[in-house]
Amino acid sequence: MTDVLRRGRASLAFSFVVQGVAFALLVTRIPAIQDRYGVSDALLPAFLAAVPILAGVGSVTTERLVKRVRPSRLLRWSQPVVLLALLGVGAGERMVELGVALAAFGLAVGVLDASMNMLGVSLQRSYGRSIMLSFHAAYSLGGIVGASLAWVGAHWHLALWVSYLPVVLVLLPAVLVGSRWYADDRGGAAAEAEETAGEGRAVRFKWLLPLCLVMTVAYIGDSTVSNWSAKYLQDVLGSSEQMATVPYNVYMVTTLLGRAIGDLGVRRFGAVAVVRGGALVAAGGFAVVAAAPGAWVGMLGFTLLGLGLCVLVPQTFAAAGRLFPGASDAAVARLNVFNYVGFLIGSPLVGALGDLWSYRGAMLVPMVLVLVTLVYARSFEAQPDRYGGGHERPRTADVGRGSNGL
Repeated sequence: MTDVLRRGRASLAFSFVVQGVAFALLVTRIPAIQDRYGVSDALLPAFLAAVPILAGVGSVTTERLVKRVRPSRLLRWSQPVVLLALLGVGAGERMVELGVALAAFGLAVGVLDASMNMLGVSLQRSYGRSIMLSFHAAYSLGGIVGASLAWVGAHWHLALWVSYLPVVLVLLPAVLVGSRWYADDRGGAAAEAEETAGEGRAVRFKWLLPLCLVMTVAYIGDSTVSNWSAKYLQDVLGSSEQMATVPYNVYMVTTLLGRAIGDLGVRRFGAVAVVRGGALVAAGGFAVVAAAPGAWVGMLGFTLLGLGLCVLVPQTFAAAGRLFPGASDAAVARLNVFNYVGFLIGSPLVGALGDLWSYRGAMLVPMVLVLVTLVYARSFEAQPDRYGGGHERPRTADVGRGSNGL
């Protein structure tokens, strides 16, 4: 394996870590953000919805930008914007300032998520074996760090900007330095595009649709945890405010564990079996959360959710790369939009059902939806002429296919 690819993999993994930190610091402090700006319960869903909507716009824009600009460059400049926007959320005083900061965060996150996963799919192609879960494991690690920092801020009653400023001061220069080693596979992708141009493998939505549905369902489940776990534990299961910050951390720990070994599972059993198993475990987690008599049993449910949901999103991106080897950037950008569709549906869906019915009953809806993944699991099957599922390439990558993206 070339040093270029090794450095590229390490630097991209660090970017996933940083994104996990930033996102966790935002979503786990939503009650504090609400209190700081005086956002009412009625207005809060509008603010929460604005971020994924704008992120979807950013992802669609990325699909067009990568025709002229390398994904590595888009990632290099979008990640600092995300960090600065996070600081803006913590430092503002008026609601309009919160709106501007969240808008910048959403647009930049759309570009960031799309470009990170483009590079991940590209590196997996160059490695010739499943490594996509390892990048998302890095994101989970970042989420654990961010949720832990959020707990410290809540425990010590720190102002938001006091919690956010040291994080930004440390991570901002680190990501700028690390971005020097991002590895694009532009030459390899272009060559494959020419090879497959006459074989009808351009991105067509009807072929991508099953993966889009799985991505949507996965993020409905994920948004339920990130946006409602704290409120559910505190208001429904009677936990303390400090303990209410723990479920997201537990969720991220179990996603880290699942993703850390997930690539081995894919290589051994295949993506279809791993995705089916993950869907069943996630459905069981929602059932436990809905029926939990107290906070500790609720924690067990969120633990199962982490173990189940953790494999779905990385494998969905990887499947898109296999399905459209000559147009993986476009496929990833389009698929990434359904990340935000899931978030946009999941958060208000659970809130509305909780208000109209009960929050326990609301947890049964994502449970049913995640089982839909079983219907589309065959979409994750490896193609016989590409890597994965018994058709992996040799572990030594083609040296000529990587570039440092500078």
